[in-house]
Amino acid sequence: MCVAMGESAYRGGQIYHALYAERQLDFASMTNLPAALREKLVKEATISLPVVRQRFESTDGSVRYLFELGTGEKTFNAEGTESAEGAEKRWPLRAASVEAVFMPSDGRQTICVSTQAGCAVDCQFCMTAQLGLIRNLTAGEILAQVLLPLEEHKEKLAPRTNIVLMGQGEPLLNYDAVMAAMRILLDNNGMAIAPRHATLSTSGIVPGIERLAGESLRPKLAISLNASNDEQRDELMPINRKYPLSVLLEACKKFPRGAREYVTFEYVLLGGVNDSPEDARRVAKMMTDLGRVKVNLIPWNPGALPFAEPDQGRVAAFHKILLDRGVPVFTRYSRGRDVMAACGQLALTQIENASSSAPAAG
Repeated sequence: MCVAMGESAYRGGQIYHALYAERQLDFASMTNLPAALREKLVKEATISLPVVRQRFESTDGSVRYLFELGTGEKTFNAEGTESAEGAEKRWPLRAASVEAVFMPSDGRQTICVSTQAGCAVDCQFCMTAQLGLIRNLTAGEILAQVLLPLEEHKEKLAPRTNIVLMGQGEPLLNYDAVMAAMRILLDNNGMAIAPRHATLSTSGIVPGIERLAGESLRPKLAISLNASNDEQRDELMPINRKYPLSVLLEACKKFPRGAREYVTFEYVLLGGVNDSPEDARRVAKMMTDLGRVKVNLIPWNPGALPFAEPDQGRVAAFHKILLDRGVPVFTRYSRGRDVMAACGQLALTQIENASSSAPAAG
């Protein structure tokens, strides 16, 4: 772009650094550029950012952001890969809303990011599934969900930032845009998130897992498991009919892991559905011979769906059975439940008395 504007190519690197490393979200703030170039950029280029339609602030400090995404066009090359140059196809982008969650804690902040507006996977216990798939997000729209909360909270950021692709959508069904965003997030000259502090969660899209395994730079892998056998998982997660547990577990077994890296299995405990001791024993057996794995137990978060929170005694018993069988296990209680920001609750829900909406910074 800079060369096309008659500027030196290295100016592109300066803009990249200002935007992603310094989070300067308007050209006037990019003081590493000459004033004349900043003026030219204001006239000839645009930094397009989502609008924060509303913020929902939890009593635990978490903030659920409701972003309004604009329209436009996404361009693709002949191979169907998203591209900025040499595009042969153009597809319109529908206006959409999407959510992200900022969760501060001691020593770190975690940002839960959406990769699609809505979701097509139709997990029965997840509120996002009720939306259906509205559209894929662009790489820029994924990155903005990290840039804007970090900039908004810049005065009190902890040293470490964790990124979890666990918001709306199935990341591996928007693979090219997700990986384009991840390369900037994980780039030491970009947003400089350490790969060990980024996690991609999938419902079990096996071709996507295999493709991710071949990436030289990638986030950690998490599998949304949520069932202890195929019959149960077919009902709770229809994607299992296409990629059953035997196929999914084999892909996980082959997935490469760095030093001290685990494949994480997330298991949402649904009261009276998948939380029995028999379920726990079956899950423990599944983990055998998969290499380094761990299990996160997540008690179901209430929503307008026909499920119940699990009894605390059954949660503890499930945890103990896995632990006794040598499976690393953690029970995670989701944050932001009071503002519908917890796992499985993201469904564009409006809440009265939330903090006022405002345009995003920049």
